[in-house]
Amino acid sequence: MKNVITAPGRCRQLACLIVLTLAMSLLGCTRGPGSATGPEYAEGPGTAGGEWQYLGGDSAHTRYSPVDLIKADNFENLEEEWVWDGASFNAASGRSTPSYVDGVLYTVAGPRRHVVAIDPASGETLWSYREPNTLRWEYSMRKDYGKGVAYAEVDGRGVIYIISPAFFLTALDAKTGRPLQGFGKPVPIEGFPDTGVVDLLADLGHEYDPYKGLPLEKGYITSSSPPIVVNGVVVVGNSAEQGYNQSRVENIPGDILGYDAKTGEFLWKFDVLPGPGEFGHETWENDAWQWTGDISSWAPLSADQERGIVYVPTNGATLDFYGGFRPGDNLFSTSLIALDVKTGKRVWHFQLVHHDIWNYDTPTAPVLLDVTIDGEDVPIVVQATKQAFAYTFNRVTGEPIWPIEERPVPESKIPGEKLSETQPFPTRPAPYDNQGLTHDDLIDFTPELRQAAINIISDYEIGPLFNPPLHRDNDLGLQGSLWCPGDIGGTNIDGPPVADPESGILYVTSRKHCSTRIIAPGTERDARLEQPTGATIADFAVLSGFGIRGPDDLNMFKPPYSRITAIDMNTGEHLWYIPVGETAERVLNHPQLRDMDIPNTGTGEAAIMLVTRSLLIYAGKASDGTPHIFAIDKASGEQLGKVEAPANSSYGMMTYIHEGKQYLVLQTASKLTAMALYED
Repeated sequence: MKNVITAPGRCRQLACLIVLTLAMSLLGCTRGPGSATGPEYAEGPGTAGGEWQYLGGDSAHTRYSPVDLIKADNFENLEEEWVWDGASFNAASGRSTPSYVDGVLYTVAGPRRHVVAIDPASGETLWSYREPNTLRWEYSMRKDYGKGVAYAEVDGRGVIYIISPAFFLTALDAKTGRPLQGFGKPVPIEGFPDTGVVDLLADLGHEYDPYKGLPLEKGYITSSSPPIVVNGVVVVGNSAEQGYNQSRVENIPGDILGYDAKTGEFLWKFDVLPGPGEFGHETWENDAWQWTGDISSWAPLSADQERGIVYVPTNGATLDFYGGFRPGDNLFSTSLIALDVKTGKRVWHFQLVHHDIWNYDTPTAPVLLDVTIDGEDVPIVVQATKQAFAYTFNRVTGEPIWPIEERPVPESKIPGEKLSETQPFPTRPAPYDNQGLTHDDLIDFTPELRQAAINIISDYEIGPLFNPPLHRDNDLGLQGSLWCPGDIGGTNIDGPPVADPESGILYVTSRKHCSTRIIAPGTERDARLEQPTGATIADFAVLSGFGIRGPDDLNMFKPPYSRITAIDMNTGEHLWYIPVGETAERVLNHPQLRDMDIPNTGTGEAAIMLVTRSLLIYAGKASDGTPHIFAIDKASGEQLGKVEAPANSSYGMMTYIHEGKQYLVLQTASKLTAMALYED
């Protein structure tokens, strides 16, 4: 079954909602509701008054703020204001984007996913909360992956919600950090509070031990992204074990859960792997629906608060890179799903990859915008992908804004693997980075470097987008195949897109990258895993994986190696693109290139971005490798300023206004670094 856009009757009902929007031109007046400061601002729920209430700023996940005290003419006056160090929480990675609500910053830190409240002016810790220890936390594979918190007001009181690595939902009083009274049920584990916690495993429908969790032979589930609160409902996504670490075919599906934000009462469950009688069941052949799973939503969720719709991006089914035991398209894997937040029922869906064996997980939150297309106001949702596509839909009906074509793709040469004959290709916007690989894509600074690159890839099967993996013992005598973009993107979670709701422009960062994976008998992979999930070893599994090095320590491809692309979502046209950061000194000073005029190649790393009323701001590196923050003209892509940053940034930055001062906060490994304008 290929994509069926709507659930019968559901979208017709939603389409009848009366939506009041204002027509506007590019870079014109506000689109967002709730503006409190005049028509020049696009304040929506979550960013009004200089706040940043959601992981993505607002529930539309635009990472846009209408504040603009930091402008082009004073940008280079930015300096470090304070640093919050998460070392005492054993923090290592910088994945959590803080929220700023009612004068306080909130974040999570470390493998225990401590919830931390921080003074926004000084960086001092106000309070912290730590979930008690469990065995199911100890073997979680997503411990230090926490991306943030969710916030809502309940009976006039602020509440912070998090999902822990052990897969508990906790609600905390935002002022005190104490578990919310009257929320959830007592957890029968020593040390847990008697209120404020929901054991999420209880509502998935599988046997489990509260302390130990699921039996590993059944599967595994955890979480890395926070929930999202929509009209009084806490919507919970989840994460599975990384598919490249799996060797066995059994796992549980990552069903989406809904809870009452005040009481923690379980409201609904959406089955991401449809059973008999459910829509999409026929896309699972071999009865695989009975025992396989994953299809989690490890990327953040977004929501249309006005219409009560939550948008869920999903990943592939069990085992990345081999799915011979699960023939069929495998709904709702690698899809964008719109759910009615009151009932949890499917409003519409679109499968972005049929029978995914490329690890093309849907990697970032969908972005919601209101745009003007052919003179009509249209509410849209845009999903950026690892394939460098921006799939665009009417977010109410699910209809593609521009045609999406099913096009033929290569067949697999791995025994037992039956791929979809076609995959969905958007006709607009055009891909925003390279897709597939030919000799024309290779480095061409000199003929010698080009030939060296050709020699390197001669050991691999190359081809178009959706070039499938090869078995290690393939009849071609090759090391493997290359597919481009690879499974780190294109776009990936470490560089989410941002958007300007005033203009309808989407800014997406991407890297030029190809993947190759060695596919071998599943028994070989299984022998390398300490705690494999499932019981039945697959015929094949990924043994190892890597990218490929270019000649003489240079990149394999033509530049730019990473870029930011501006796309006008009113027309679907690309406006401009720029490289991310600056050409590295190792390239500029390379013996074979030293006397050449090398264009800006970019760093090959994703840009960490946000948008304000006046600027696109991103974190990257200068030629000497020092971290910088760059100010970019939103309409032209021209660089307006840059300033050195204290450390490398990752995943996302945010901004807020506190007591009349605008701050930029960077995620810098185990720390949060706040920057503000220099004051005499």
